[in-house]
Amino acid sequence: MKQGRRIAIRAAVAFALASLSGGAFAASPTIEVWKSPSCGCCAEWVKHLQANGFLVKVNDTGNTGARARLGVPTKLGSCHTAQVAGYALEGHVPAADIKRLLADKVDALGLAVPGMPTGSPGMEQGDRRDPYNVLLIERGGSTRVFQSHH
Repeated sequence: MKQGRRIAIRAAVAFALASLSGGAFAASPTIEVWKSPSCGCCAEWVKHLQANGFLVKVNDTGNTGARARLGVPTKLGSCHTAQVAGYALEGHVPAADIKRLLADKVDALGLAVPGMPTGSPGMEQGDRRDPYNVLLIERGGSTRVFQSHH
């Protein structure tokens, strides 16, 4: 009986802490990804998202249609496209930048890492890290730097 009571108390404390923190302990939203079934770097990016607490739904159907449907300009294209909480994600966007976008509730279309920069999540090659920018895609299609990774 004591064990059951301890579990109930721990659950109540966890719930109270989550409530007081504004839901900081709540699960991250699901990220839906469209990618090629044979792309290894896309699969590694999905693992990066999962390791950072995201639930991921993968569609191995390619990403051209998803990119067009979500309104991501072709010039920002990469090997996979995703959507989370109404935002578009294009390319190897780090989980930390996605979490910041969601926390700040930025009024934008989403984030993009054009191309496939070495050292971005899913594109790791040993210690090599090429500098790259995560771009904020404005609703009109223009972009600005959201986060620089150097």
